[in-house]
Amino acid sequence: MATSTLVQFLGDGVTTPSGTGADSSNRRQVETFIAGGAIASGDWVSLDVSKTGADKALYVIEAPATASDARCIGVALATAAAGEQIRVVIAGYVASANVVTGTGIGQALTPNGTAGRTGPAEYVGNGSGAVAIRIPTVCGTCLTVAADNKAEVMVKKQF
Repeated sequence: MATSTLVQFLGDGVTTPSGTGADSSNRRQVETFIAGGAIASGDWVSLDVSKTGADKALYVIEAPATASDARCIGVALATAAAGEQIRVVIAGYVASANVVTGTGIGQALTPNGTAGRTGPAEYVGNGSGAVAIRIPTVCGTCLTVAADNKAEVMVKKQF
């Protein structure tokens, strides 16, 4: 079931101490999918295009170890085994996502060479036309400096 965005709560934690947290505002949207394989909490996930028909939008897998893969749609909130339901943040704040150590604040994130992890978006080529440039698919923004392959992130809505 989709997260409702009908009521917006903007508590600041000072004047309205109760109800504040990562999911206290409609700036975060969570959807439920079915895990197409083992997925760890905090892993970035992608649509499972190995499925047929509409199941491609029902199942998710760890984001592939492919730089700038465009199937990445969000971050898993819990660990799940293949076939289990899994809740995924498809837009908004995540307190601990799998991000390459050293990625800085404000950097755009894109899948990199490790399954389930994102890193800084990088361009390939020199832009002169002699070499093609791969435009990275940005799936989020890093909100803290990543340490131990974890960081706070803002997921950009793509689903």
